[in-house]
Amino acid sequence: TKAKRMMQEDIKLIDVVIELVDARIPKSSRNPDIEELAKNKKRVLLLNKCDLADDACTKSWKNYYEDKGYYTALVNARAGQGVKAVNDVVMKACAIKGVKQFEIKEIEEPVADGSKVIIDVLKSGICGSDIHYWVNGEPKGLVMGHEFCGRVVDPGDRLDLEVGDRVTALPISPCGKCEACSKGDVQFCSATWSEAVGLSIDNPGGLTSRIAVRSDMVIKVPEDMKDEEVAMVEPTAVGLHAAHLGRIAVGDDVLVIGGGIIGLVSAMFAKLEGASRVVVTETNEERGKKSVKLGVADEWYNALDKDLVPKMMEKTHGGFDVVIECVGNSAAVNNAITMVKPGGIVVLVGVATDAVPTYTVLAVMKELVLQGAIAYTYDEFKACIDLIADKKLNVMKFVDDIVPLDGVQKAYERLTSGKDSAVKIIVDPNK
Repeated sequence: TKAKRMMQEDIKLIDVVIELVDARIPKSSRNPDIEELAKNKKRVLLLNKCDLADDACTKSWKNYYEDKGYYTALVNARAGQGVKAVNDVVMKACAIKGVKQFEIKEIEEPVADGSKVIIDVLKSGICGSDIHYWVNGEPKGLVMGHEFCGRVVDPGDRLDLEVGDRVTALPISPCGKCEACSKGDVQFCSATWSEAVGLSIDNPGGLTSRIAVRSDMVIKVPEDMKDEEVAMVEPTAVGLHAAHLGRIAVGDDVLVIGGGIIGLVSAMFAKLEGASRVVVTETNEERGKKSVKLGVADEWYNALDKDLVPKMMEKTHGGFDVVIECVGNSAAVNNAITMVKPGGIVVLVGVATDAVPTYTVLAVMKELVLQGAIAYTYDEFKACIDLIADKKLNVMKFVDDIVPLDGVQKAYERLTSGKDSAVKIIVDPNK
């Protein structure tokens, strides 16, 4: 019979297809009759019924398989194209095409390898570092999105994860063996960014529907957290790390330069750490006003004001205790060094890929602490999940919009317009 012949010739192929399909379909939407067949390992009958679209496998199920590419893959494989056809299922992704330009293209879906966790992306945030790549137009083909919430499709080698679990992840790739890793400072590891999700060309991020993530970086999140909240964990952890490095004490005057999402989150944590006054400077008036409206800053000032420095020095009676610089250009860095008090701390969070001329004489004469800040520790990342889940942090107030994959180009243009108040736009890659 046809079933017997399939069992003899295609059993390995059928196993692969079934595993892929079963992982993709939520238990709540499965046909109980077919589910029972699958449990009994009668994969041949199940696929044969799907092929014939008879009563045991409804037309909607057949359409589902066809829509996801598995049905076509099975047909092609039976026609002699081999098992490889199953693994060549494609998905839409938003990738860098050139300077300030994206394209929607097809890329291969990641295939389970028994180690990495395969995740269906639910939401993905747009980060300021992503904007740098977009502005420069390099590397071409990069699929960004390192801030994400997703649902497990294949748990890889994680025995504590199950299909359907909602997760996020540290998008980094530390070696786990060096001195920095052994101390928990994974952000210092020389391998941390080499294979980072959404930041390296061979590891697509959340601007597509399915990604593969190192299993030891994946963290399960509480079910009562919103998808958008989960996507906000990563940038929130960056702000927490900056505040920690600033060693903010109760009663400190703190200046945050830059009112983007990292600046606003840093300002939020500065207040939570006990700062008596938090000031934000920003060139975008709408963002400046927003920092006060959201309650993360007490005041805001236009960074382009030629009298900004004397105003700030007078207001603080000689300078801020801590300055968190979240822009990364020469003007911002020099303003930070100028407006911090002698013996104060400047935390450099803003990313600059080019040389940044600075007045080092001021840093020398004022004996400043110039503190670089990159990413976060594992503990800080996990702490942000807990703080958000426990409703101790409201990060939803920062989310301005949720856009589909084909709305990413306009979202980036909006975030870089210099006139819009938006600081965080979330992408739903399934729309």
